[in-house]
Amino acid sequence: MADFPWLTVLLVVPLVGAAVLWAPTPLRSRARPVALGFALLELVVALLAVVAFDTSAAGTYQLTQEHSWIATLGVSYAVGVDGVALALIVMSVLLVPLVVLAAWREQGAEGLVTDNLRRYLALALVLETFMVGVFAARDVFFFYLLFEAMLIPVYFMIGSYGGDRSRRRHAALKFLLYSLVGGLIMLVGVVYLGVNGQDGPGRFLTENLTGLIGDGGPLSITEGRWLFLTFFVAFAIKAPMFPVHTWLPDAAEQAPAGTSALLVGVLDKVGTFGMLTLCLPLFPEASQWAAPVIIVLAVVSVIYGALLAIGQKNMFRLVAYTSVSHFGFIVLGIFAIFPLAADTGGTAVAGSSFYMVNHGLSTGALFLLVGFLVARRGSPLIADFGGLAKVVPVLAGLFLVVGLSALSLPGLSTFVSEFLVLVGTFPQHPVPAIFASLGVVLAAVYVLWLYQRVFTGGVPDSTDEQDGRGLPPLSGLRDVRAVERWAVAPLIAVMLVLGFWPRPALDLVRPPAEQTVSTLRYVLDAEADK
Repeated sequence: MADFPWLTVLLVVPLVGAAVLWAPTPLRSRARPVALGFALLELVVALLAVVAFDTSAAGTYQLTQEHSWIATLGVSYAVGVDGVALALIVMSVLLVPLVVLAAWREQGAEGLVTDNLRRYLALALVLETFMVGVFAARDVFFFYLLFEAMLIPVYFMIGSYGGDRSRRRHAALKFLLYSLVGGLIMLVGVVYLGVNGQDGPGRFLTENLTGLIGDGGPLSITEGRWLFLTFFVAFAIKAPMFPVHTWLPDAAEQAPAGTSALLVGVLDKVGTFGMLTLCLPLFPEASQWAAPVIIVLAVVSVIYGALLAIGQKNMFRLVAYTSVSHFGFIVLGIFAIFPLAADTGGTAVAGSSFYMVNHGLSTGALFLLVGFLVARRGSPLIADFGGLAKVVPVLAGLFLVVGLSALSLPGLSTFVSEFLVLVGTFPQHPVPAIFASLGVVLAAVYVLWLYQRVFTGGVPDSTDEQDGRGLPPLSGLRDVRAVERWAVAPLIAVMLVLGFWPRPALDLVRPPAEQTVSTLRYVLDAEADK
């Protein structure tokens, strides 16, 4: 099974689904079941790839394929996954069919119906291909192409299918400009590495770009630090990380709920994934040099994002700011291994890797549930809700469980990853770990206060007709339908299972973390001996 081109199939299946939705065939009128069918097929292929993956060697790249693509540039179609990449791919392909389910009856300002819905679902499938590809790419130039290509479907999913026409276009343009600036900065580093890498085919393969910097390599330490910054800035924007995060709240507020779930649940992980799999191994000295500043920025992100989440009036913006806080934990765990000591392990890195998966599950579910509320009420403002636990008890229960996962309640998988990050950070960076722990307390504030304002207390009598908005009365809102329960229940089930039995996921992410620390120690020790 390991010789089968699983990753290539994972790249092709969603593209075929998108082509079927766009092609002038009778299936165009069956957009929802067609999109769901291809998304479920993709999930099945991903699970078969997991079966073919050797967990005992999760720290190495498996299911690999390599073919020369643009020979004159030395670019290859090279794919392969270690445990972290495979876990993120599975998380991604799990979210897509659930987003399709959530959009089954989703209505935006103009209504996602007929051709609009068909195009929206086709874009979601195209985006799925790019998401899988960016986690599987082993050629840096191929990674960069996918990194930039993801912007196209997301731009249209925000700008064409979001909220108010003018505001959604502004949010889409802001997202595009931030990402393009980061991508262009990164392109400078990619080209510079390719020019100074080995000659001939495959010059952009990650293994051919190691050892270029420092004594014995063609690039100086100063060059390595500048190159590190070109990659890190692009990944920090994508993450998003303070202070280059300001595009996220606007995008999350204006995008359809399913788009926000994919944007924050998956696409933003490309930033932290890139830090882990490109910045650390390609630029070990520069990573260690920059780590003190990055750790401070990560802690600021944790606290700043949480404080802003507490003060939000819009639920979509609140969830977006919680993600800024959570990404601070992920970045903290990645760079907390520096300076490398004799007893430095991979606990913090493993926690960050697991956190990327858990955050995708938790925040994806939270965006979908907020979308259900907004679709019923017609408003994302917290002040327009109250007492809904008596009106929509199932939705209230689902929201409570997912909210508790966002604050890392023990028994849910997010607790395990956050605990590993803090435990792995404390031995070498006790002060940042203590300050980051404040984020745990603040998370309880913004989650429980949000739940209190939306679901507890009495149901307001006003129908909001007196202010001219004509919102439907809260007492008449409908509880979640069966299809909406199926869109959220699998995510909650996975969070519960991994909360009580995290070993399957940790078996995937811990070996790559230990391998990363081992490689960094070897390279940095070799540099110190010269």
